[in-house]
Amino acid sequence: MNRRNFIRLTGTSTSALLLSQYAKANEETGTKIQLPDSISILQGSEYIPMQSLSSQRWIYQDIVVELKAAKKVMEVFIQAPKSSLEEIRISWNFSTSAEAKILGDTWERSYADLGFQSVSSTGKMPWYCIEYSRKGTNCFGVKTGCNVFGAWQVESGNLHLHLDTRNGGMGVLLGDRTLHAVDIVTATGRAHETVYATARRFCKLMCDKPLTVKQPVYGINDWYFAYGNNSAKLILEHTALLSPLAVNTSNRPFSVIDDGWQLGTDFGKTNEKFGDMSKLVADIRQLGMRPGLWTRPLLAKSGTNSKLFIKDRGEILDPTLDENINYIQQLFRLYKVWGFDLVKHDYTTFDIFGRWGKEMSQSITQSGWQFNDRSKTNAEILLNLYQAIRKASPDMYLIGCNTISHLSAGVFEIYRTGDDTSGKEWIRTKEMGVNTMGFRMLQHRTFYETDGDCVGLTTAVPWEKNKQWMQLLAQSSTPLFISAQPEAVGVEQKDFIKQSFTDASRHLPVAEPLDWLENQFPAKWKLDKKIITFDWN
Repeated sequence: MNRRNFIRLTGTSTSALLLSQYAKANEETGTKIQLPDSISILQGSEYIPMQSLSSQRWIYQDIVVELKAAKKVMEVFIQAPKSSLEEIRISWNFSTSAEAKILGDTWERSYADLGFQSVSSTGKMPWYCIEYSRKGTNCFGVKTGCNVFGAWQVESGNLHLHLDTRNGGMGVLLGDRTLHAVDIVTATGRAHETVYATARRFCKLMCDKPLTVKQPVYGINDWYFAYGNNSAKLILEHTALLSPLAVNTSNRPFSVIDDGWQLGTDFGKTNEKFGDMSKLVADIRQLGMRPGLWTRPLLAKSGTNSKLFIKDRGEILDPTLDENINYIQQLFRLYKVWGFDLVKHDYTTFDIFGRWGKEMSQSITQSGWQFNDRSKTNAEILLNLYQAIRKASPDMYLIGCNTISHLSAGVFEIYRTGDDTSGKEWIRTKEMGVNTMGFRMLQHRTFYETDGDCVGLTTAVPWEKNKQWMQLLAQSSTPLFISAQPEAVGVEQKDFIKQSFTDASRHLPVAEPLDWLENQFPAKWKLDKKIITFDWN
């Protein structure tokens, strides 16, 4: 197969790049992906062109990139037996129209930073990009569960796919193995198909085996009124307050214990405010809710040997060491012994890379550090960690919070898609909650269950705003969690929570943001077959 087997299209849309029709010689593969015009490697701050031995095989010194056409994807393989490899850049020449707008994703949670932008405003777009114009909708991405961090970029007459192969902040040492880096996948809009429908169909193409829940997940979480100042007594009071409002006897809600229960940094022991965790779990069940727990698995407990830490990253466990993986798995097995049905694990991205997702636009982490095992990429290391947690939790629902989106798909049932909402100020809930619901609903039940975070029902946040936020979550088919300060729960609130719990407990159609092409905080939604307009301002 060579470049002559492809029909190069021209025009004003990026569909000319990858969404070309295959020539007859390649129809059997089923792919619609055009071979790239150039491939480069990053050395220092400069991209060095690789030599094309054929349209599918590119080399530079000992580094080899090979492209293979498979059914509906283009597979990318990398070899670098002697070199330290930081990044491969795959590029296609193109032109695009001035009116086109593009949507990308984020590495982990979103931070009020999602939305359709003009081509000139886009930077690196993690995992996928979706372009729409009057001519149609075109989607470019990499499949979930890939072994590198992949980001798209529209720049200077090119579409680039950046493949970050780093180990920590340095190049990976692959040795003699061949790295199956990514599978590139594309889609184009069909006749009479909305942009939203095309994008959701594209997400299904990116994820072969999404992991979802048997019944809708909903319930309570203490964080947004307690903020860590919790206790077994408070958890039971919170549970007793809201449990009577859940009337679906076939799908009971969860009561999730958030940060504050552990003994210092030891997430295998409780502090004096919580005592016997098995007893607390039994008491939660007695009150009619299912127990859930928050944890931070990579934070080392006091007394841990510093040889187990990521070098120069503080007291953070290095997930490339088997001893640490075994310790983390023991924690999750313990949570099951205690009786928990759901565990929310947090901070793994920040703990490993030292940055929040909003700080990763230029690079995922600072340069100059590496893991104990330098032979694996960052993506491979995270995948191994996530899969180890999954293996230790076969009978529990897992919520990934501050985890990497594309690597969480198919591993965790529920994924926290946005940064924290708030029980202190409405603007934060609007920015972090509404924005992520508007632009990551695409991934709901195509990757996992998308969790837009909690309703912080407190006296500090206007009820008329929280009421709308609660309705959106409850009727969207996504998880609903409420943090309810007792003083903020009156008769009206109880009635509305009761209705919201009823909605959230049953299977509903996936919500659709109807004004997402123009509005960064979508206000017009299709919920349970009805059109609802919210006032977020």
